[in-house]
Amino acid sequence: MALLFAKLAVSIGVVLILSVLAERAGPRVAGVLSGYPLGTAILLYFIGVEQGVAFASESAVYALPGLIATLAFLYAYYLVSRQLLHQKMVWQLPLSSLAAFGAFLTVSWICQQISFNRVSGAIALLIAMGMALVLFRGIENVRILNRVRLTRSVVLFRAVLAALIVLGISGIAAWIGPKWAGLFSGFPVTLYPMMLILHVSYGVGPLHTVIRNFPRGMGALWIYILAVTVTYPIWGINTGTILSFAVATLYLIAYSTLVWMREKSVRA
Repeated sequence: MALLFAKLAVSIGVVLILSVLAERAGPRVAGVLSGYPLGTAILLYFIGVEQGVAFASESAVYALPGLIATLAFLYAYYLVSRQLLHQKMVWQLPLSSLAAFGAFLTVSWICQQISFNRVSGAIALLIAMGMALVLFRGIENVRILNRVRLTRSVVLFRAVLAALIVLGISGIAAWIGPKWAGLFSGFPVTLYPMMLILHVSYGVGPLHTVIRNFPRGMGALWIYILAVTVTYPIWGINTGTILSFAVATLYLIAYSTLVWMREKSVRA
């Protein structure tokens, strides 16, 4: 029961923080921070707690190609939502989500047929990240001008959706095995609920901005997962998670500093 409440508290808290950041700091910042190892870290941690270090370490290897499926998820959502721009929201939301889920499952199935190791998975994800940067570069960065009030129903929707995804994937990990568990741990657990809220509240502009900037923050995810494959077997789940987060945070700080310095020089 304590583990159940821990899953609920962590997943709900992360989604709410990301959603507020999207509204306060802007979808561009939220997109970059969505690449921080939040949803994946939550899933890998709870998989490790329930199934053991060896299971979680093998799952982490397949979390790398699982993130390729996440990029396919985002690109499919972007393409369909752009095509349905002038349609009613009642059509935009389910059709965009259906296409995204289809892309995620298709790419996950393809990756499941391939025998990945730490090196090949890391290289494959790097190539996919480069391709995503090229595919998403034409998306315009849009800011949220008129914020929607954070109502109880909005908060409840975000919380429930994130919690259901975390509980579902971590709960079936033992049944589907470490490969599929790793691939599903790449699912955008914390990002997808935020995408839905942005889409409904502000339209496709801010939503597409988040999608555009997600690959830019994925370096932190890439580093985190690689660190997990090393730290979990040596130091265990708790210490390994802390060390992996520390390395990922250093990357994100370095990346953000470089971006800030570049933008400052351009303005100068």
